[in-house]
Amino acid sequence: MYSKFEIKEDIINLSKKVEEQIKPIFAQIREICEYNSLKVLKAFQNNKISEVHFGSTTGYGYSDIGRDTIEKVFAQVLNAEDSLVRSQFISGTHALAVSLFAFLRPDDTMLSINGKPYDTLDEVIGIVENSSSLKSYGINFKQIDLINDDFDYEKITEVLKNEKIKLIEIQRSKGYANRKSISIEKVEKVIKQIRKVDKNVIIMVDNCYCEFVGKKEPLEVGADVIVGSLIKNLGGGLAPNGAYIAGRKDLVNLAAQRLTVPGEGKEVGPTLGINKSILQGLFFAPSVVANSLKTAVFASKMLEESGYKTEPRYDEQRVDIVQTIIFENEKDLIKYCQGIQMGSPIDSNVVPEAWDMPGYKDKVIMASGSFTQGSSIELSCDGPIRAPFIAFQQGGLTYEYGKLGVLKAIQNIMNK
Repeated sequence: MYSKFEIKEDIINLSKKVEEQIKPIFAQIREICEYNSLKVLKAFQNNKISEVHFGSTTGYGYSDIGRDTIEKVFAQVLNAEDSLVRSQFISGTHALAVSLFAFLRPDDTMLSINGKPYDTLDEVIGIVENSSSLKSYGINFKQIDLINDDFDYEKITEVLKNEKIKLIEIQRSKGYANRKSISIEKVEKVIKQIRKVDKNVIIMVDNCYCEFVGKKEPLEVGADVIVGSLIKNLGGGLAPNGAYIAGRKDLVNLAAQRLTVPGEGKEVGPTLGINKSILQGLFFAPSVVANSLKTAVFASKMLEESGYKTEPRYDEQRVDIVQTIIFENEKDLIKYCQGIQMGSPIDSNVVPEAWDMPGYKDKVIMASGSFTQGSSIELSCDGPIRAPFIAFQQGGLTYEYGKLGVLKAIQNIMNK
């Protein structure tokens, strides 16, 4: 069956052995998928979604009942008071930047409690100089590093007692850091600790890559606001762009005023025909996330059996859809990413090379043969060209296509 795909017999035989071993994990993923599917279905039904909500507006976008109802659906799914779900967001980073500029004022301090945030926020915050950064507006930034992949509870308590912190940011997924992603249980524990010291500090969670991986979302454990991208989990592979901000109504309103215009906020923003794609994407999202998780589990076990270190290991708790493979050398990292591209439906003939991507310090190799540019709920793989040469794989719209991509990538490494 795999002859046309040029996969060698020993890799095929290994994949059959691996699939037998990971069946119990797939059953756990299916149970979570069913739970989240019911959550989404009830939100659609409670908000009486009908074809009228698939309509489109142009210009200012006044009175777009589809857009307004979509935001009610997202709010229910995420256990939020309100949400802002817009195609005007370019990316998850854009939604995070809008949030930070909306919530923070000159002389305020933002505290990251999981070390340095994702690379694309460096210039937003001012870690890397930029004349439009938070730093340029007189907003301060501090960070507290993790200890053994968990929060430094003692240091967090000390800083909150001795300094006035306006906003705490938690980034659950690892980004390009060599650490574990942060579980919802750890998020809940640290929020309880924070609230013992400061009941008013804004707790914002970057939830990218994490939605529907488990049964709970951060707003259910005490976060004030969460942010995510629609070309990741909640877009289900169908939303062509956009992001969301969800949580406390006053914070969502502030974000809306920043995204559009003070005084107009959520009342404006044309949908330009995107409503159906967003709704249908959310409807498919639990299943698509489950397929991404299955692909990640399969990849983890296959690469472990092939002699590489993986994180998380195939049988560990999953927090997000990201699977890391530690290659310890540049060549295997590049060949694996190139193999993922070869196994993709779009631009499979293109050979990715490492290059200087905007927003990143190191050269990055990125494989993404996706229907939506940059979509990481579709099978993709990337990594910075720096030791220990880690590939960050995510996505897989279906397990079958994800599996084929992984097999092709492993085969490409073996073709030395």
